[in-house]
Amino acid sequence: MSVMWELQDFDGHEAVHFFHDVKTGLRAIVALHSTHLGPGAGGTRFWHYENRETAVTDALRLSRGMSFKNAMAGLPMGGGKAVILADRHRTKTPEMLAAFGRMIDSLGGKYVTAEDVGMTAADMVALTKETKFVSGLPVKNSSEAGGDPGPFTAMGVYLGVKAAVKYKLGRDDMEDVHVAIQGVGSVGGGLARLLAKDGAKLSIADINKDHANGLASEIGAEVVGLDEIMRLEADVFSPNALGAILDKVSIAHLNTSIVAGGANNQLATPEDGQRIFDRDILFAPDYVINSGGIISVALEYLDSGDVEDVNNRVAMIPERLTKIWEESAVSKLPSAEVADNMAMKLIGRD
Repeated sequence: MSVMWELQDFDGHEAVHFFHDVKTGLRAIVALHSTHLGPGAGGTRFWHYENRETAVTDALRLSRGMSFKNAMAGLPMGGGKAVILADRHRTKTPEMLAAFGRMIDSLGGKYVTAEDVGMTAADMVALTKETKFVSGLPVKNSSEAGGDPGPFTAMGVYLGVKAAVKYKLGRDDMEDVHVAIQGVGSVGGGLARLLAKDGAKLSIADINKDHANGLASEIGAEVVGLDEIMRLEADVFSPNALGAILDKVSIAHLNTSIVAGGANNQLATPEDGQRIFDRDILFAPDYVINSGGIISVALEYLDSGDVEDVNNRVAMIPERLTKIWEESAVSKLPSAEVADNMAMKLIGRD
């Protein structure tokens, strides 16, 4: 493996911590991109990686995205991310979680975690036995900020999709607007349900076919294959699974006017933002449109707001996106680059 700071995705990260607990078999990485605005905040991803290099790349990219996401959402939090390297069977034990909690605690509050892919609210509760630097915990009543961040992320993406449709297509409603959704888990599924209520035409795809079929029956969507969803003719393509799916090949085959979804790090390389721009496809920078969850998590951790405050902040996502698109139109720069420039300035790296 190359020296850390020579890796393509290393972007002035303040620290990258490697943890190994021999007794439990835990292997984890915590990447801290920036603490300029506050402690590095970002979820823990429990995932099976084919090799260590892939896991490091994921941690680096995701932590940088969290710096930008928190900054653009106006939160006093920096950017961090943890990945736990799961085995092929995704074995997760109480002892492993306890060891991970102790590792988070050893960082002394520089990193605050929450749930992400492969982790649950129950896992977050388990971590609190070892560390206080955890958020996304179950709430005692529905007016409190906190709990599962997925619905807030889904709401933000939904509002962002509607803003994109208004900006690009001049539509104030979603009736019969065709949205192709890749991944219908917590976020993509929540998005699909919200759009269905608006009368949108929905095509969905998910690695879990039974889940996709069940959701389709519930909301009247069409199920298509994973290899078909990105090439489908639609008004909006909404990626809500894993990242790096927009590259030179896939962008060339997009048959849509808008890309707007909740997946992190959708662009495989910085150059892919230019490729989308050159095709006159409106792109919603992922860390802006999908910030609803971290808004909830941050207000919970900071004890500085309730659900009403969270919803009010999530409702500002369309305004932020529109500002980016307007600046992109004036500057002739891709929206991804415009958003990056704004975020870099906010974290003191312009």
